[in-house]
Amino acid sequence: MDGFSIGAIISLVALAIVVIISCVKEDLNPGFLGICFALFVGAVWTDMNASRVLSLFPTSLFMTLAGITFLFAMAQNNGTLEKFTTNSIRMVKGNTAYIPFVMFFLMSFITAIGPGNIATIALMAPVCMPIAERIGIRAFLMTLIVAGAVQGTAFSPFAPTGIISNQLIAKMAPQLPELTQQMTLDALGWKVFWNSFIVQGVVNMGGFLALGGWSWIMKQRHSNFSIDEIAPKPEPYNRKQVITLVTIGAMIVMVLLPGMPGIKEILPKWFINLTNNVGGVAFLLAGIMMLLETADVRASVKSMPWNVLMLVCGVTVLIGVMDKAGGLNAMVKLIGAVSNPVSINGWLGLFTGIISAYASSSGVVMPMFLPLVPGLIKEIGGGNPVALISSINVGSHLVDTSPLSTMGALCIACAGESENKTKLFRDLLIWGLSMAIVGAVACWVFYGILGL
Repeated sequence: MDGFSIGAIISLVALAIVVIISCVKEDLNPGFLGICFALFVGAVWTDMNASRVLSLFPTSLFMTLAGITFLFAMAQNNGTLEKFTTNSIRMVKGNTAYIPFVMFFLMSFITAIGPGNIATIALMAPVCMPIAERIGIRAFLMTLIVAGAVQGTAFSPFAPTGIISNQLIAKMAPQLPELTQQMTLDALGWKVFWNSFIVQGVVNMGGFLALGGWSWIMKQRHSNFSIDEIAPKPEPYNRKQVITLVTIGAMIVMVLLPGMPGIKEILPKWFINLTNNVGGVAFLLAGIMMLLETADVRASVKSMPWNVLMLVCGVTVLIGVMDKAGGLNAMVKLIGAVSNPVSINGWLGLFTGIISAYASSSGVVMPMFLPLVPGLIKEIGGGNPVALISSINVGSHLVDTSPLSTMGALCIACAGESENKTKLFRDLLIWGLSMAIVGAVACWVFYGILGL
């Protein structure tokens, strides 16, 4: 590594160790390890004292994630999301062939409005996978629908993964003045979301149809099931659940309203100040729900993904120290050496896919690669920053259908009793690992060639 300082090399080694440990020891939170390594590297090789290292902790990101996950933990705790899901599935009545598509768009919608991919898969897998057995669709195909939907919409500005992505983008935005002159950060967040939804939707829905889904649909066109057997009619929404639905609707309106054309100018300044962060809106509405006693607050707090929050924030601290030590610049030069403005999208899709197959996509891979974007554009002499961001996000998440990830593991655990789970594990492993290659090609084609 000629030309790199010892601090840059040590910081890269520290990150590599954290990534490797996160791959082989799931019980060791890489976030806490990241802070530990950041303190050591910062003190010895970058002349940063402990206070300065800890000041790199992304407090705004942590609070935003805490607010949104707390709100939806209450919505899940009081049964609102589960009842909403069941009522939505019942809309197909006896038209069995529509069920996979209804589930895909239902899970996409639920993920996008705030719970995020992990919470939605935990909520929906126990519902969707047994239904697959009842209607005669392979659990492997249903997993492509379930995991594909939640991953494709995970980058919604309302969802935790989208929040992480947008906060990292906002941090590097000053280094991309041409991009921020073309669109606002809010518009950029939605662009990244749609890029993910389109590409991951094409890959996963295409896999579903090509590997047996279309054949199953053709057989089901004239087949009818009793909807009560598939999704028994739930009790009407109670007072707490109605309040929760209204609250979620209010959150969406409060966040989207100021960004609509001509609306911001007529809104009072206090309202704009109150709604400029989705996490702040979530805390405000969650407080109202608490006062109205709509859910068990203690149980909701316990069910929040604290492990994930510390994972993301801890690794971000280490990335911050890496930046000071020159480690990020070293990574930029290594990736830039094999790339050009078009092929860089494929390479990023490949590298993030391989690492994400074994490490956390949003907690390790995104904080590791997204800060590289401004440097990569300068290093290779061009490139579309939105395309690079999307390649990192999509490449790191397409592989998460693998049984080595939470997505695949939950779907296997919830598969019907008659399902051969050993075969399901093998099929999902092959699919998930192959997505590193497929993701690289998809990112190269959609973002590099087509310029999505």
